[in-house]
Amino acid sequence: MSMNRFCEELTALLPRLRRFARGLTRDAADADDLCQQTVERALKARHQWQEGTRLDAWVYRIMRNQWIDEARARTRRSQTFVHEDEGANVGTSGAADAENLVELGNVGRALSRLPDEQREAVVLVLVEGFAYKEAAEIIGVPQGTLTSRLGRGREALMRELGELA
Repeated sequence: MSMNRFCEELTALLPRLRRFARGLTRDAADADDLCQQTVERALKARHQWQEGTRLDAWVYRIMRNQWIDEARARTRRSQTFVHEDEGANVGTSGAADAENLVELGNVGRALSRLPDEQREAVVLVLVEGFAYKEAAEIIGVPQGTLTSRLGRGREALMRELGELA
């Protein structure tokens, strides 16, 4: 595959990568940084990608590994990052838009309270639409482990959102 085509396909993945990064990091600024680092690594390691395999799964794996490295480094440094203000969407007009934003915020907060393993599984399968097998490969676990994490994650989300007693 030519470098131009590789870059085009990588660019087409950016919205999905950013969404996955946001699910991993729980912070928009950190997600943007993670996306940038992931794209840089993917471009540098382009020769390692095997044509005929899924580019998206390969890049997701790079992102996940980059996030694990970053989380470990943060733990070592014991730094605390301030999250952006909750008022990012102030001024949105319309009751329906406001209600949707509130519900989306509720889901985001519920998702952020899940353990990392469950959150990864939920984001990859339910948000990004990966098949169980593909998501298991990205995370590096057996498919049964992914299925178990996903089931527990779904149940916890539904409980958090008041849909389970």
